[in-house]
Amino acid sequence: MNMDYSSLLVLLLAFPCLAGILMGILPSKHLPMPVFEVLHVISITVVLVVSLIEVFAVVFGGQTEITALGLWFRLDSLGAIFVTLIGVIGFLTGVYALSYIRHDAEIGHMPPARVKQFYLFFSFFLFTMLIVACSNNIILMWVGIEATTLSTVFLVGAYDAKLCLEAAWKYVIVCTAGVAFGMYGTLLIYANASQVLTDPHQAVLWTSALSAADQLNAGIVEVAFVFAVIGFGAKAGLFPMHTWLPDAHSEAPSPVSGLLSGVLLKCAILVIIRFYIIAVKAVGETFPHTVLITIGIVSVVMAAFAVLAQDDIKRKLAYSSCENIGLIALFLGFGGPLGIAAALLHCLTHGITKALVFCISGNILMRYGTRDLRKISGMMKIMPASAIIMAMGLFCLSGFPPFALFVSEISGITAGVLKGHWVILVVLVLALTVVVAAFAQVVTRAGFGKVPETMEKRDVPPLALAPEIVLVALALWFGVAMPAPIMHSVDKATAIVLQQDGPVLQNAPVFKGVYALFEGQPSELASSNKSGQ
Repeated sequence: MNMDYSSLLVLLLAFPCLAGILMGILPSKHLPMPVFEVLHVISITVVLVVSLIEVFAVVFGGQTEITALGLWFRLDSLGAIFVTLIGVIGFLTGVYALSYIRHDAEIGHMPPARVKQFYLFFSFFLFTMLIVACSNNIILMWVGIEATTLSTVFLVGAYDAKLCLEAAWKYVIVCTAGVAFGMYGTLLIYANASQVLTDPHQAVLWTSALSAADQLNAGIVEVAFVFAVIGFGAKAGLFPMHTWLPDAHSEAPSPVSGLLSGVLLKCAILVIIRFYIIAVKAVGETFPHTVLITIGIVSVVMAAFAVLAQDDIKRKLAYSSCENIGLIALFLGFGGPLGIAAALLHCLTHGITKALVFCISGNILMRYGTRDLRKISGMMKIMPASAIIMAMGLFCLSGFPPFALFVSEISGITAGVLKGHWVILVVLVLALTVVVAAFAQVVTRAGFGKVPETMEKRDVPPLALAPEIVLVALALWFGVAMPAPIMHSVDKATAIVLQQDGPVLQNAPVFKGVYALFEGQPSELASSNKSGQ
């Protein structure tokens, strides 16, 4: 029986929205919290299952793309990477949220109405990110990015506290102002494409604008690309529009912080990549690469020293997100198959790792009641499971082997070496050394040290630890033996960014060594890639 993947794509987009609407209709005063928890679990489970079905169809099932509602929605191998992040991390942080929100409700931080609000906007958040990842309409892509702000502002301000409300307002103002630049870039591409296409109405579609990219005005495309990087970079956390991120990530509930950093920032990067593909085809590599390298290295250096200076663990992790998004921009700027693949792989590996460490920060909050690292010590004696997972997560975030971020970072650095960006690489390595020092300090101070006198030895509930164990297992698995399906997916996505047919990574440094580990698989992957293009 042939599966209707187009209808499944519509279901994937519609279900979390409908779940959120249903939760909004139901009265919180007359229904117990478990009702909203069940609806929440159904929502995140459907998103996980359907997203994986769609991704496997695109990457392995012979479907080069899946379209729905005309060509307004389109899932290709590039979008599949980000849909995977939404499905997997959305599910795991959603499961973690059950224990976290129960704890907040028990201690009086969240009344029933706020619990309902949390779960319904969690579903809306997944819905808006899926719109961004699956949209082929560049205007709708921008609308989706803007909609993520509206859906998450209520999650950032979930607690009725002054700092939360301040962070929520700052989030709205900075992101709305920043994304306005993205709108200008979008409209410039649309207006220019409508002048060269036979049917001007098709200019709103990314695929149509791409097909005509070599006919676009080079000056207009350059201006549009700068607007896109600044505008959508504001949502991604790139310098200089990153100022909302430390406040929003630190004040939001920890599972939301994990979803913001692990997935939302990557959705904004996806939009930048879509504009990057058009820009490279229209004006060549030099200008887009220069823009991305400049903003990437500045973001990394700024964030590295900010990470070192923070005493609030969630603000420290938030600035680390700025640093890693800067790395992704930098790797894109290095270009070539290896640089592009490193950027895409870093989206995956950082998404997994950052969701993990933000959930661990939630464990700390549940037991210590503070984010202040000066008041957190003795975790190995009080909550040993969380302490071990925290150490592994921070080592991964620092780029140590055998964890996943080491693979993507060493790939990106190798791409820079091949392109001869020696000065940039020296600055980068020094900045990364600062980050390593910052996280090593967290592990030694929080993990060890004197145990607070009033605290009993007790870890968080198993339901909170379970998704963290899955995440740390994925980070370790991807670092020790990169799964062939992930390699295949990144290879196909890299080919889309480079606008090439067939596999592009089997002869690339670092990756050809990984492919060699799969006995007999490179030829199979290559033939699958060729048939899927």
